[in-house]
Amino acid sequence: MEENIRRSLLQVEEQFQVKILYACETGSRAWGFPSPDSDYDVRFIYQHPKNWYLALHEQKDTIEFMDGDLDITGWDLRKSLQLLKKSNVPLVERFNSPIIYLDKNFSAAFNELIQTYYSPTAVFFHHYSLATKFWED
Repeated sequence: MEENIRRSLLQVEEQFQVKILYACETGSRAWGFPSPDSDYDVRFIYQHPKNWYLALHEQKDTIEFMDGDLDITGWDLRKSLQLLKKSNVPLVERFNSPIIYLDKNFSAAFNELIQTYYSPTAVFFHHYSLATKFWED
């Protein structure tokens, strides 16, 4: 399956004309408790060519698709950096995934940024909000 995932990531690069900087597994497979029908939750960060960032209009900053057992979602580098500034929990968790599909010398630099921008307070309120929602449901 890893080879299928890597092939799918190469297809994403070609189809969307982007460079994938980092890709990992999230969800049940990454955390060691997949069920027999678990899909593969592949998450990645990508970069567009420079001119994409110079456009005067808003452009889509995510790539998402399903392909059988593959649930593949990517966030643009600028979007990822903006989310990091807010200590976005899913983004930070991606860099703790034990299953890395692709890393183009990106995770070390991004982990340094995580150390700079990580806010335990923001993460606490994220989890507190989730717990409150689940408790009410």
